[in-house]
Amino acid sequence: MKKRFFPLFAVLTVLSCGQFAPLPPTDTATPITQIEPTAPPPPTVTPACISPEPAQNDIERALAFTDNVFDANEWERSYTVSSNRVSVTWLNSPLGAVAYLEVLIFPCGYEEPDLNKYYDQNWNTIFQNYEIYEPVDSCKRNDGLRLYEFKTQNQGFEYGVHYWVKSDTDTRVISLMVVFPLELKDALDDYSARLFPTYPSCP
Repeated sequence: MKKRFFPLFAVLTVLSCGQFAPLPPTDTATPITQIEPTAPPPPTVTPACISPEPAQNDIERALAFTDNVFDANEWERSYTVSSNRVSVTWLNSPLGAVAYLEVLIFPCGYEEPDLNKYYDQNWNTIFQNYEIYEPVDSCKRNDGLRLYEFKTQNQGFEYGVHYWVKSDTDTRVISLMVVFPLELKDALDDYSARLFPTYPSCP
């Protein structure tokens, strides 16, 4: 009986040992290819924009820009604050003269072509209270200060206009328009020289 079961015992022993034996390596195994990490795409550059609402220093800048050129005894001053701008108006009724200043806010900044486009598109709005307006001259200094000269007409009266545009900061532009009756050219020239001593008129 012992000889009869020995081969079976031996077979079971070999099979049980085979269950725990490691499998031999095969030549058909697929090698693992290492994948190089790809660089992330560059971040999208978005211009840093600011609020279009004027701050207190914009109001102070607008009111102080002309210093004391427009005497309070001769000129009536008023101002408004709205989105993108602070506007100041000086009115001299006896002379029939007016001055108008704006601090314009460009929330995402601006460059020279932006100013060219802005004014080319807005002259009709700027002179909406006049029957006609006619460009006379325009010039620009190396520091970017611009001057536009116009002749306008309203209710049969003709006026001379000097209109300056100054780049004040990266997001602020100051414009100042001075209007006098055409026969008061000397007064227009005088105020222009007091406001912009080095650039009262186009050369």
